[in-house]
Amino acid sequence: MAEYVYDSGGPLFHVGRYVLMVKRSIAKPEKAIMYWKETLRQMYNIGVGSVVIILLISFFIGAVSSFQFAYNLSKSMVPMYYVGYVVKESMILELAPTVSCLILAGKVGSNLASELGTMRLTEQIDAYEIMGVNTFSYLIGPKILAAVTMVPFLVTIAAITGIWGGMISGSLSGYVSSNDYLQGVLMTFEAKNIVVMLVKAAVFGFLLTSISCYQGFYAHGSALEIGKASTTAVVLSCVMVLFADLILAWLLL
Repeated sequence: MAEYVYDSGGPLFHVGRYVLMVKRSIAKPEKAIMYWKETLRQMYNIGVGSVVIILLISFFIGAVSSFQFAYNLSKSMVPMYYVGYVVKESMILELAPTVSCLILAGKVGSNLASELGTMRLTEQIDAYEIMGVNTFSYLIGPKILAAVTMVPFLVTIAAITGIWGGMISGSLSGYVSSNDYLQGVLMTFEAKNIVVMLVKAAVFGFLLTSISCYQGFYAHGSALEIGKASTTAVVLSCVMVLFADLILAWLLL
């Protein structure tokens, strides 16, 4: 069991063990129905359980972006319908996927790390291994699959809500009418931008889930280590999401 629990190296050791964990977590399940039920449970926890906070965050992000951009345009000769265009593009390409996943890294990531860390410290994971269960594919695989599936849906909801919030904010501020805002939103449409948003969401979902699971699965020591594992999971997930955002922007755009 010691090889699964204790740290014995530097960054390269953790990278290697992380890669092996991901490889084992996507192994073919022995009993598909058992894994399917666990995946559905995780999809509900990650997806449905995060809808409210995603709605709130994305609405206010869109509203603030619309107000600030409209305020700046009001002092220029640029048509005000560009407010809708800029808010739409910024929400789809950057704000919806990146900010939403940073929020999910704090909410979902800390929860996953705490859950697996508690199971490790209470020896529940050891009990599964004694019974012959592939703990990687049963405890981690469904979580990764659920995140890769549900995070794109959450990001799509965030983009739509942010655009809608921008329209409400622009109308209430008096800077841009709803008709002008909608004209900007409908001005151009590039399907590639939607693809980029969904790819970012899937990659970010994979990163924040797998990193959090790694921190929780290999937690050891006292109960204080669960808190440290959760904190480390959130910090590393946020850093890797931002790093992946830069790499994907270079590759896809």
